[in-house]
Amino acid sequence: MDNDNSPLPTRKPSWLKVGIPHGQRWRSLSDMIARRGLHTVCDEAACPNKAECWACGTATFMVLGDTCTRNCRFCAVATGRVGSPVNQREPEELAGATAELGLRYVVLTSVDRDDLADRGAGHFAACVSAIKRDNPGVLVETLIPDFRGDELDTLLAAGPDVVAHNIETVRRLQGVRDARATFDLSIRTLAETKSKSGTPTKSSMLLGLGETEAEVLSAMDELRAVDCDILVLGQYLQPTHKQVPVVEYVSPEQFDRYAELARDKGFSSVVSSPLARTSYHAREGHEALSGKERR
Repeated sequence: MDNDNSPLPTRKPSWLKVGIPHGQRWRSLSDMIARRGLHTVCDEAACPNKAECWACGTATFMVLGDTCTRNCRFCAVATGRVGSPVNQREPEELAGATAELGLRYVVLTSVDRDDLADRGAGHFAACVSAIKRDNPGVLVETLIPDFRGDELDTLLAAGPDVVAHNIETVRRLQGVRDARATFDLSIRTLAETKSKSGTPTKSSMLLGLGETEAEVLSAMDELRAVDCDILVLGQYLQPTHKQVPVVEYVSPEQFDRYAELARDKGFSSVVSSPLARTSYHAREGHEALSGKERR
């Protein structure tokens, strides 16, 4: 619905309450990540699924440091004009962490690195290659910045199994992103990925920023027009008071409705729930592409 004249919500509904991470499995994973000098988006972006995912021994690794050169108004990741020095040991440490945890499906994402000549594409690709080299059979999903041209060629040469890039929100509300990120550039990255490699593509939207249902459906249509395979819809949650406020808490029933409509539009896999994020149930999303159980 259109909430331009509605008061901002002041309290999270019951369906958004999540547990605090605890237990030996979570502590072991946390210690291992620190020992290897790695970063996870679970921590850096204050993901609401940290308790569930870490308890199962899964995590989404964030490469290229923990400082982003863009400043999106919905994101809690630290920002700066120049990112932190690139850890040249990161590809090997990621490969070792994958083996240590016995992972079958690894998700890699990154901060934006506009300060680097190739915007970090080469390092990103090296991380994919190292994981696959040392862990035969492991699938790697990459959630990338708006790479294009040679940058995208470099990444695709490493052979990721899924390439994700988020449009984040509907066209009208793109102002919550850094000015260098646009809806059209994001669509271009997804379209170019599919045209160059045929690799399955994925995108995500955060809801509750003031979008209308018609705008959400229009965004779905634009994603399907470039043959995007997997769609993730989740509730925007304001990480701190510095980010834009929540306009609406979208009900689980509305998320279910969007999931049904998205499948009708031809997405092969849809993950749509208040706590869903791009990497949430990522392996199940990939399995759905092969006709397996859809989550």
